[in-house]
Amino acid sequence: MNDSRLLDEMVGRAARKLESEGGVASLSKSFVDRFVSLTSELLDDDLNARVQRVFNETDAESLDPFGVEIDTVRWSLALIAYFYRFYFRAEVSGIEELPSGRMLLVANHSGLLPIDAFAISAALALDANPPRFARNTVDKLVAKMPFITMWYSRLGQILGTPENGRRLLERENALVSFPEGMAAVLKPFSTRYQLQPFGSGFMRLALQTNTPIVPVAVIGAEEQYISISDLAPLARLVGLPALPVVPQIFLGFPFPLPTKYRLYFGKPMTFSGNPNDDNEVIEAKVREVRSAIQSMLNRGLRERKAIFW
Repeated sequence: MNDSRLLDEMVGRAARKLESEGGVASLSKSFVDRFVSLTSELLDDDLNARVQRVFNETDAESLDPFGVEIDTVRWSLALIAYFYRFYFRAEVSGIEELPSGRMLLVANHSGLLPIDAFAISAALALDANPPRFARNTVDKLVAKMPFITMWYSRLGQILGTPENGRRLLERENALVSFPEGMAAVLKPFSTRYQLQPFGSGFMRLALQTNTPIVPVAVIGAEEQYISISDLAPLARLVGLPALPVVPQIFLGFPFPLPTKYRLYFGKPMTFSGNPNDDNEVIEAKVREVRSAIQSMLNRGLRERKAIFW
């Protein structure tokens, strides 16, 4: 009798656990649906339709080799769209120039937080016609952060390796690259919008995959966290690539300043040649892209009347 009661109790606990897990999953799904619906109403834009169109009504979770989870894409787009439209009040120019199929979007970069990357992704999803799904390359440091790496993985973002980039472009994806690398993160406020030297990996990848390059200039991101110095020794001690000194954080405002974002998409640039050419040959092509982005930045800064509006 005791064994029978013990068995009944064990079965009951297991059943309640399964029911609870199912209830949590159901609640999570319900919350995502409601959140996306409310944000769509607020934006007067059907986000579900955009996600469906981006993935061409296919089962992306089974077809995508990098682990896209549609519900994660839906709630992430809803969250990012809110900040993109209302907090940063983004304006976009030239996005109608985007080519169909594969493309490599090359942009200026700033800050430890990749808000500019999210802004470019939002522009492709919300302002491009048809909407596109942007893939961003992720630094190895980010890949070590438990929550962040799980979220990025479910968004289909990738570790920045040449092989991953090649696989995505061969599947006709839009890939975002920031060739300034860590130098963009480390530069102080005094050198904002002055492009640092570009790495050449993106150009070799474009040549290898016959991919057009779209130059992108992002204005607004380089004033949202004003860095006045870098505590390099302390950063090395805690295992970080940099530890910028940002006064607004010490003043109790850890959020990015509500600068107005302006995104400029240039005309696609096509290059031919051997991806294994000498560095001098590749770097000449890289300089063309860098020059195009710097010109777009300079023009955008001249036209901008104010940082916050």
